[in-house]
Amino acid sequence: MMKIKNNNIIILGLAALTLSGCKSLYGKYERPDIKTSGIMRDAMSDSDTLAVTDTTSFANIPWRSVFTDSHLQSLIETGLAHNTNLLNAALNVQMAEAQLKAAKLAFLPSLSFSRQGTLSSWNGGKANQIYSMPITASWSADLFGTLLSSKRSAQVALLQTKDYQVAVQTNLIANIANMYYSLLMLDKQLEIVNDMEGLTKNTWDIMKLQKNAVIGVRSTGVQRAESNYYSVLTQKADIQRQIRETENSLSLLLGQQVQSISRGKIDEQSLPSNFSTGVGVQLLNNRADVHSAEMKLAQCFYNIETARSRFYPALNINASGAFTNNSGMGIVNPGKLLLTAVGSLTQPIFQNGKLVAGLKVAQAEYQQAYNTWQNSILTAGSEVSNALVLYNSSAEKSKIEAKQVEVLKQNVEDTKALMASAGSTYLEVITAQSSLLNVELSKVADDFYKMQAVVNLYYALGGGAK
Repeated sequence: MMKIKNNNIIILGLAALTLSGCKSLYGKYERPDIKTSGIMRDAMSDSDTLAVTDTTSFANIPWRSVFTDSHLQSLIETGLAHNTNLLNAALNVQMAEAQLKAAKLAFLPSLSFSRQGTLSSWNGGKANQIYSMPITASWSADLFGTLLSSKRSAQVALLQTKDYQVAVQTNLIANIANMYYSLLMLDKQLEIVNDMEGLTKNTWDIMKLQKNAVIGVRSTGVQRAESNYYSVLTQKADIQRQIRETENSLSLLLGQQVQSISRGKIDEQSLPSNFSTGVGVQLLNNRADVHSAEMKLAQCFYNIETARSRFYPALNINASGAFTNNSGMGIVNPGKLLLTAVGSLTQPIFQNGKLVAGLKVAQAEYQQAYNTWQNSILTAGSEVSNALVLYNSSAEKSKIEAKQVEVLKQNVEDTKALMASAGSTYLEVITAQSSLLNVELSKVADDFYKMQAVVNLYYALGGGAK
């Protein structure tokens, strides 16, 4: 039986721990300084930034409290259950969990069992039977944090994958809501165009009668009225096409075959109107993509530690035990137990510049991740500002357009009455009708933009409470 002592090797390994710079190999990631104040502009000011100090934020409202339409809630639940991207994001989490488990198990020795048997005969002589049933073990002592930094890197990689899953979910909810509200807008616009279709058709019919009965009504006026009617019909066909395409896109987002979408009406929607966005630092915690960018930064931090640890010695201990009758090892039948243990301390000296290059690459990747993280925070602040501006401007325009609609409706009635008494021309009637249609469609669009701003703000602030 053979036995190799490893005391000297272990002593060398422990002595190596005193080398300068070792403490940095075991450091834990800490969030670096980053500017978060003033990242959101005041929606009512051209230059000022938001100075919000409250802790209650629109970002903490669950999506069911933001989107209260029962049809929309049902669609969101369907999307969360069947959307392909979200299902794949969940699988990514499972893969990251498996990688983390493997990183944790790397601290344990590896074991293997390989049974061997040999039957040999020399020059026709009696056959010799040799058997061996060895168990081998190998263990890498993590003297300089190589395995530790790899495990920590896998931990933050798992967090990053979970952040991605949340980001996909938030984006999915926002896209479903935007498409749903788009359908409501198109439905309302179609309703307006249908009303205008009857109005322009009636004007055309009246002018055809007047051309035959009233002196001064020209055929060009009838042609203009007919053209105005056809223009409304083309708008109707275009809106119907948009409705069908939006339904198809929404069906695909829900992970189901294209079909008609059950929905309510735009006039029945009730969305939050008072917003508290919270302090800028909340974006670090609520935005999954921002947190994911920080986890990437942490992963790069641990990659630097791993790259540095490769400059230090590696201590490997290999042991084996076998039940064998191999006479070449000094053992004869019956079989006996053979134990061996070997330790090695490997110090890299010259690796063709690979270790230095690996460290420089890891450091550059860390700087890239920091820049990306910082930019993600600035982007989040910009998106919040844009959503607030869109809401305020759309709400203001909608109020003005509501007054315009009332004025133009009266204008259409008055010009029609004057035309009947030859006090108004056909051109004034057609112009009044066209103006009314355009303002009505514009008001519906601004009402939609106001709802879209709520959706955008929900997304920009991190998707609400989970």
